[in-house]
Amino acid sequence: MSVTLKAQNLTKVFSLGGLFSRTKIIAVDRVSFVVQPAEIFTLAGESGCGKTTTARMILGFEFPTSGELLYHDENIQELKEKKEWFKKVQAVFQNPFETFNPLRKVESYFCETIWNFHLVKTQKEAHDLIEEKLQAVGLSFSEIAGKYPGELSGGQLQRSSIARSLLTNPSLLIADEPVSMVDASLRMSIVNLFREMSDSLGLSVIYITHDLATAYYISDRIAIMFRGNMVETGPVEAVLDKPKHPYTKLLIDSIPQPDPLKQQITPIKFLEEREEYLRKGCKFSGRCPEVMDICKQKVPEDVSVDGEVVKCHLYQR
Repeated sequence: MSVTLKAQNLTKVFSLGGLFSRTKIIAVDRVSFVVQPAEIFTLAGESGCGKTTTARMILGFEFPTSGELLYHDENIQELKEKKEWFKKVQAVFQNPFETFNPLRKVESYFCETIWNFHLVKTQKEAHDLIEEKLQAVGLSFSEIAGKYPGELSGGQLQRSSIARSLLTNPSLLIADEPVSMVDASLRMSIVNLFREMSDSLGLSVIYITHDLATAYYISDRIAIMFRGNMVETGPVEAVLDKPKHPYTKLLIDSIPQPDPLKQQITPIKFLEEREEYLRKGCKFSGRCPEVMDICKQKVPEDVSVDGEVVKCHLYQR
């Protein structure tokens, strides 16, 4: 069985200050990874690390500057049936209140998806399909019928967004910070949905988050990103229980703790973020507690360490 998705040296370059600016930011820098069938693969890191840009390239909202994205061994850019691609790859975004137009009834989004993809032939079949997908996320058609987004809770609306994405029976779901706008009491119930859908439907999920707690709970594998690079990739337990890259260690230590002496990640300003993207050598060298001279001069290679891939000079031989 082929992998669901494969990225090979995926790169995205943006020009700062306009198309003809000489200052270039490499938002995603030669990133490679695979997503297996029925796997939850997480992209994690602080804001500005490149995880959402990676997702936007997968969804076709951004075109890669270089590199390839392969869906079941077919280059996404060369697919002849683009509609089939959009049918098999769906997305759930951060804020459900931005996903749904407040002036449109929620059920209209379900009907639109059904008719656009010619999923059924009759009104009854459409109703039955909507009911089936809503029940899969713990809702019923009667709970959304005739209602506008503002008449539903954040949790109900996000569940509705997930249910709509399931209408086409996708093989890959991109979930971009799907619980960050939901009450803490509902977060686990929603991330549980992704785990259940992966297990029962064979759905592959790319879960994008800065929340390492939910990532640890539902992920099979995780990639920690920093300034466009995947600095550590491997099974989620190995990466988060025994982190190897200094940035991964700092990210884990930044999880709020009752100990005021515990090290925290200090929020950085835009200019500092830009400086890190433009930095020669390792992007993390300016903040790394284990920095060496070579870190400031040479970009580290990917190294295999105990079943993980780590981008760090500490592991170079």
